[in-house]
Amino acid sequence: MSAHDSATMLRPIAVGGTAQAALGVFAFSFSFPATAWALEGFGPWTVTGLRGTFAGLLAGICLLAAGARVPPRSAWPGLAAVAVGCAVGFPLLSTLALRLSSTAHSAVVIGLLPLATAAVGALRVGGLRAGARPPRAFWLAALAGAAVVLAFTVQQSGGAGLTTADLYLFGALLVCAFGYAEGGRLARDLPGWQVIGWGVVAALPVNALTGALALTAEPVHGNWHGLTGLAYLAAVSQFGGFVVWYRGMAAIGVPRASQLQLAQPLLTLCWAVLLLAETLPATAVPTALAVVACIAATQRAGKGTGKGRGQSGGDGGGASSQ
Repeated sequence: MSAHDSATMLRPIAVGGTAQAALGVFAFSFSFPATAWALEGFGPWTVTGLRGTFAGLLAGICLLAAGARVPPRSAWPGLAAVAVGCAVGFPLLSTLALRLSSTAHSAVVIGLLPLATAAVGALRVGGLRAGARPPRAFWLAALAGAAVVLAFTVQQSGGAGLTTADLYLFGALLVCAFGYAEGGRLARDLPGWQVIGWGVVAALPVNALTGALALTAEPVHGNWHGLTGLAYLAAVSQFGGFVVWYRGMAAIGVPRASQLQLAQPLLTLCWAVLLLAETLPATAVPTALAVVACIAATQRAGKGTGKGRGQSGGDGGGASSQ
């Protein structure tokens, strides 16, 4: 088989991987508005515990129904990172931040997540195998996108220093970056839905205990917004969205997939206006244009890096997770 024929066969898988990663970003873009809704009915610790508990139960049912085998011992350190970062750490820290900050502000701070994910994925040996080492142009475009997001954040804060909410958010993006990178690496060998499935199941005891204790200590208001937000967080933000997200990362590599998330804070800004009636910052449109340009640059720069690895992992994981 010629190199041209091989590239032609692999191209649909890459396109599918990009589409799946983009779908995951779209699903995650509703997470902060859903959290704001959930906080109308529940306290932050209750939201964190219940969303993780319901997601763990849903994942456990799906794993049992599919007859999924318990992952090998070598996979559990990575699954522990997924559990800590994506099923406990990020949900808790971001929820605490949203009690102190607006959805719009929180969304743009978390806009630094793609750079953190790409860095973790590229610096780790497993991440290098999952997506290959990106070229310098990739990192320049990624840093430019992160700088745009950071400048937007500073401008929105009026030049003030980091707040408690910002510290929560930076902690959230750090632990989430490790969870994303490890999940993308594992999804080369396990179906993407099983990676997050086993991750949230591993976190189930902690989340169930947190939810049970929080229900006795925090007020509960069973309103429509609170229940809807909690349901979305459990079913989509903490499980369903990760299924397509990890499959996408397995197909196109952690660094390239992570840069699609530069669009997430801007999508979240739209939902904050439409669902929460927050005021759209005047600089949102130029920021959106700059971020989209950075996304396009990272995707072009990332082409040709780790294609064989990405497609190999994505094909195995993708086919198995149907």
